[in-house]
Amino acid sequence: MTIPAWVWGQSVIWTLVHVYVWARLVRGTTSRGTAARRCGNVAAIVLAPLIPAALIGASALDLAVSRWIVWPGYVWYALELYLVLLLLLAEPIRLAARVVAAAGRRRRRAKASRVPEPARAPSGDAPAPREEVPEPQRDAPTRRVFLARSIAVSAGAAATGVVGYGMLTALGPPRLDHVTVRLSRGGSRAAGMRIALVGDIHLGPMLGRDHTQRIVDMIDGAGADLVAIVGDLVDGTVEDLAHAAAPLRGLRSRHGTYFVTGNHEYLSGAAEWVGELREMGIRPLQNERVELPALDLAGVNDVTGAQQGDGPDYGRALAGRDPARPVVLLAHQPVQVNEAMRHGVDLQLSGHTHGGQTFPLGLLTSWAQPLLAGHGRFGGTQLYVTKGAGFWGPPVRVGAPPDITVIELASTP
Repeated sequence: MTIPAWVWGQSVIWTLVHVYVWARLVRGTTSRGTAARRCGNVAAIVLAPLIPAALIGASALDLAVSRWIVWPGYVWYALELYLVLLLLLAEPIRLAARVVAAAGRRRRRAKASRVPEPARAPSGDAPAPREEVPEPQRDAPTRRVFLARSIAVSAGAAATGVVGYGMLTALGPPRLDHVTVRLSRGGSRAAGMRIALVGDIHLGPMLGRDHTQRIVDMIDGAGADLVAIVGDLVDGTVEDLAHAAAPLRGLRSRHGTYFVTGNHEYLSGAAEWVGELREMGIRPLQNERVELPALDLAGVNDVTGAQQGDGPDYGRALAGRDPARPVVLLAHQPVQVNEAMRHGVDLQLSGHTHGGQTFPLGLLTSWAQPLLAGHGRFGGTQLYVTKGAGFWGPPVRVGAPPDITVIELASTP
């Protein structure tokens, strides 16, 4: 498998980040030649390759091998992420301490320069001794080192706590959310229909068959009328992950289960996965539409499919339908709502964002997508974005718990 260019880019960035963390946690808190400095240097050398190895291993290595690499690598990824954020937040404190220390040195030098010369002693007598300004003990840690150690301990404790909480959230069961969406067109026909929306399951080296079975059990227990899987089901090939995905055969609903591709399918063999899902009884909607009793359900491919000649085709999926019937569109990325608006879609269901997954990095995602999670309205089109039932990269979710959403349609009053 070819290693994507972004993997190499992230590896370089994280190497530079690692140097910064070493400078703050090791060099800034220990003295040269001490056992503490040597131990810190060894730990930094051992940890340095973990993140690049996880990024490369997840893309290029066999699943059975990569899981031994990605777990330690991605856990360290999360720890180092929060370490660097907390250390950066502490930089103004360091700067203020330096300014205060410099001002103190200037005052001491000015005071020393004003000390009067000793009075001349009578002839033959020794001059009176000049009062000496006491020097600080050189063996005692300086205020700078004390501050550096305090920041290092605080940042380490806080990062560990946040990552521990985030792992419990990410690896725990998804939350089952219930929301009502009112349709202005044909809503009376569709009123009461319940759609189980799930996305971003991300089966791979860190999430497997048990994860899938838990999701299937939750959806079947919700009693939905149809199930919509909005992409990023897998991070790996059919050969590696068919067993992990097999519980999806057990999804039960009145109108069936539908699937659209996400960007990760195009890294994992989209055509093969489409064929595999068909054999499981799941219907992929590849730029196509089905007419259900109360509405039209359409699906388009992910925008990244265009790089493989398999991009979204809204005209093919949405043209020629009865304009009196409401249409619900499955599209992996929220940004696809821009095209949905132009084609008169009533409701678009999406995923992709993970709700940001790890605060505050979700702010970066919100710049690229019109909606991070939940419900929004764009012209005449409504958009609902699930946070996803899995995770990508670090097994951590902070401020964005995994979810499965049951959407009940209703008519406008």
